[in-house]
Amino acid sequence: MNARTPDGAVPGGRGSGIGLPEGSWWDWDIVAWDPGRLRLGAGYDIAYAHGLELVFSDPVLVMCPAAFQDPAFRAPTPDEVRLVARQVGGTPPVLIAFEADAGGPGPASGLIAAGRLDIVRGTVFRYWREDLAVGERLAPWVRPPV
Repeated sequence: MNARTPDGAVPGGRGSGIGLPEGSWWDWDIVAWDPGRLRLGAGYDIAYAHGLELVFSDPVLVMCPAAFQDPAFRAPTPDEVRLVARQVGGTPPVLIAFEADAGGPGPASGLIAAGRLDIVRGTVFRYWREDLAVGERLAPWVRPPV
């Protein structure tokens, strides 16, 4: 896995899942997604803010619920590796699999293949707020009041 934290550390090797920093990362959702980047946000309760983001650069395959709770990240199975290789013509540097509660009768599976993964900490507010402190920012959809 080609995952790096902002300080350059590799949080686990291929097949070991993701080494998340200490914290309460129970509630998750897709914060932003465009052709070059998928950004997942996590926190204890993401109604007003989140404190962790997994930023997947150059995503080539994404199978992920829009919102989910308590994910168990794991190494992809051989079948998942073959599926990705068949879909995208090879195995990308980052391949993450997980199971999570997405509100259904059983766990939902997720699979994300990308060129790079960055783990970013910092408070991201989901509502308008002025005078942000160092390390704080606004979610991409937040706009000042009219």
